[in-house]
Amino acid sequence: MARRTMALLPHWSSRIFSVELEGAPLYFAIQEKQRGAEVPQVFRKVQQYDKCYSLLVCSNDRVRKAKFYWELKDKLLRDLPPECDLSPMSSFLPNVKDSLIKGYFLKDSSESSSLTERHLRHLMQHDPVLVCSYLRGEDGRLWTQHLWSHADCPTMETSKNYYVVPSEEPEYHPSTLNIINSDVFYSFQEAYDVLKKCGDIIPEAKSVLELLPSRVEARRKPDFPVIVIEGLDATGKSTLTESLRDTLGAALLRSPPQCLSPWRAHFDQEPPLIRRAFYALGNYITAEQVGQEGMKTPVIVDRFWHSTAAYAIATAVSGPVCNLPAEGSEVYRWPSDLFQPSLVVVLNLDPEERKRRLRDRGQGKTEEEQELDHNQLFRLRVEEAYRRISGPACVTVDASPSADQVLQQVLLLIRGKCHL
Repeated sequence: MARRTMALLPHWSSRIFSVELEGAPLYFAIQEKQRGAEVPQVFRKVQQYDKCYSLLVCSNDRVRKAKFYWELKDKLLRDLPPECDLSPMSSFLPNVKDSLIKGYFLKDSSESSSLTERHLRHLMQHDPVLVCSYLRGEDGRLWTQHLWSHADCPTMETSKNYYVVPSEEPEYHPSTLNIINSDVFYSFQEAYDVLKKCGDIIPEAKSVLELLPSRVEARRKPDFPVIVIEGLDATGKSTLTESLRDTLGAALLRSPPQCLSPWRAHFDQEPPLIRRAFYALGNYITAEQVGQEGMKTPVIVDRFWHSTAAYAIATAVSGPVCNLPAEGSEVYRWPSDLFQPSLVVVLNLDPEERKRRLRDRGQGKTEEEQELDHNQLFRLRVEEAYRRISGPACVTVDASPSADQVLQQVLLLIRGKCHL
């Protein structure tokens, strides 16, 4: 932990800090010399006797870091006084990949902050966290950040003090800095390495690794066309894929594959890094199955890498669609070691009609599916991420007509593109 902290310190004053309040990020920066006294927005509503702190999770072991951050909120809510408010927080170097570190901003309104500071000190000594406290100047306007040291002694010395100043919103949403091979995986090996590191702490990871194919099988292009059908839940994918199977005499496969079903519920509860690696590897298992079936018949696939990537990108980046990585970004590129389908069709449906179909189903939904229902911005980010993924690009089809009309429209696309 000390080594990781020392690595951060030389660039500490160049970092930008972001606190999410009421769904919107508020940014501030720090500087070693006082220049002006404008109060950053995040501190403007802090009451006179409130105390503010930040905790940022930093470790060179990214699996440990992901697990600890995932569990940190519950730990803080359980151990801190009820007068403490928590808000998601991050810190990053502008335009520097993999520089984002996450944590929480803490506002303590209790009469005494001694219990809070004792708990934060304990966290520093035993867990991969970096703690700062924030003090208001006598004029009520000037704020300073005190970066706590990692001395093992009980005294709470600070290694450095900085002046806190407002910061402009960055050109790109900070979450985009860490998406590659953390939220979206672009090779078999990157995803495999994450699950392999989990073997000692997640026994289920070893069972998944035993199912994995060779990378050669995942890259090999089948002899027959492969058509992938994508779209949000309840847009008619299952109905369409089954109809295409029957009409074309094709094989029907799904991603994630059936063989991963025993472990999906477990990995859905893991941090994004581990959960995304699990689903990424599911695409490679499906690719091996496609390679086998595609030697003798056309193949229809219900979801593939587009879904894995689109949902991951839309979850990692909060706020409006404009926060997504720019169109053409490497975030949307197809993995070089995964074969490209002949055609990818995305079914699009009016949101209210999709909700009605979901209600009629009466089936349980994943956390991301629930988020689609009540968060319009999330749905829009998913749909736009689908559209921006390249190599192969998606062809959008309106799924609101009857099932037969949708089938006929997709068959026209297949005949034109795949000559079936």
